[in-house]
Amino acid sequence: MVYKIMSIQKYIAFLKTIEYGSITEASKALDYSQSGVSRMINDLEEEWDLSLLERGRTGVRLTSDGIRILPYIKNVCNEYYRLKEEIDSIHNVQTGLIRIGSVSSIASNWIPNVIKAFREKYPNIEYELLVGGYGKVEEWVNQGRVDCGFLILPVKSDLETIFIEKDRLLAVVPYNHKLARMERFPVEAFNNEPFMLLESGNIEVEEIFKKYNIKPKINFRTLDDYVIMSMVECGFGVSILPELILNRTTYNIKAMELDKPEYRNIVLALKSKKSASPVVKKFIEHIKYRHNNK
Repeated sequence: MVYKIMSIQKYIAFLKTIEYGSITEASKALDYSQSGVSRMINDLEEEWDLSLLERGRTGVRLTSDGIRILPYIKNVCNEYYRLKEEIDSIHNVQTGLIRIGSVSSIASNWIPNVIKAFREKYPNIEYELLVGGYGKVEEWVNQGRVDCGFLILPVKSDLETIFIEKDRLLAVVPYNHKLARMERFPVEAFNNEPFMLLESGNIEVEEIFKKYNIKPKINFRTLDDYVIMSMVECGFGVSILPELILNRTTYNIKAMELDKPEYRNIVLALKSKKSASPVVKKFIEHIKYRHNNK
């Protein structure tokens, strides 16, 4: 025997009819026509080649086959209601997981406040934060390892990007440096200074050097912003770091504007906003709102 996939509404109509003991009363409860409810129950009986209800002047009652089938139909309907509740919960952003990729400067100095504010509205959301270089974060987004990633323009691959904010790039020098008392640090001076270079994906600094034909004396390379600040503090050289990470530093260093202002453009990147989960879409809206209402 070949069974057709039945509409859940037919199961619901059957249960309501049993609940009220009457096709007429069930149709009122469901806001269907009496003939519509009767037709749905007839469809079930024809599809399964079973008699489910005995019909009489006083109403309906289950046949022996109907009694055997009833628990299974209840289970199907209960699971349907649970599924519907879960879908509604997802759309209402009550629960869910947001997987975020980010470079360390944004992850440690900006994302915590964003998540803290978002959790005030949606306390049951869970988070996974992966930290890596620009290339790694972009790779994670492309592979679907994270839902979204905080990156710096330009983004190499074909990802959707949402502009977040401009972050100033500042010269970082020891407090006793000969140029520390100047109002702004001359970009050309990097030609003559030992330079502390952030090794992984330092695109914006490389662009500055290329733009102004600077050939720095690379004195030290590292993967960590904080190591750079420590080395500068000890007088090993100078560097360029984003203002975002310098706002909370406790190192004894001097952050200076460049005489030719430069910025990095922070964006949120994802494969497709349209196909993002409801909770990720809400997270994006939250970030954009924060940016627009600074």
